[in-house]
Amino acid sequence: MATLARRQRFTFPEMPDWFENLPARFAMPGMGDLYTVRIEDFTEDDRYVMRAELPGMTPENIDVFISEGVLTVQAERTEKDVAKDHSEIRYGAMSRSVTLPPGADENDVKADYTDGMLTVSVGLGAEKAEAKHVEIKHGN
Repeated sequence: MATLARRQRFTFPEMPDWFENLPARFAMPGMGDLYTVRIEDFTEDDRYVMRAELPGMTPENIDVFISEGVLTVQAERTEKDVAKDHSEIRYGAMSRSVTLPPGADENDVKADYTDGMLTVSVGLGAEKAEAKHVEIKHGN
């Protein structure tokens, strides 16, 4: 006998998405709705890899940058001006930032966008700073 898996149904289907984007809603006043980009990240072959889900975008609508050890992906999907009876597609600005792991080489970054998935990889071969001993002086 086959067992059917039952998915959880929400009384208000928008609620899980609203809570998922709660931090982004308060991040930039005046930006309207700002959605987080769904990601997965892992280490593979001495590289940090982050994959971001950005369906329906073009590379021209996506911006990837690194600053002070933080990798940021920003994108914007503009709404087409057509009459709609129903839409669950998110429009507007989307953003996600992640802290890079120790040893990430900000000069060794590659990005590829294929089939709605952005893949950014960062080399992990940078020299790691040694712990530095700091002498403590007694006040005079």
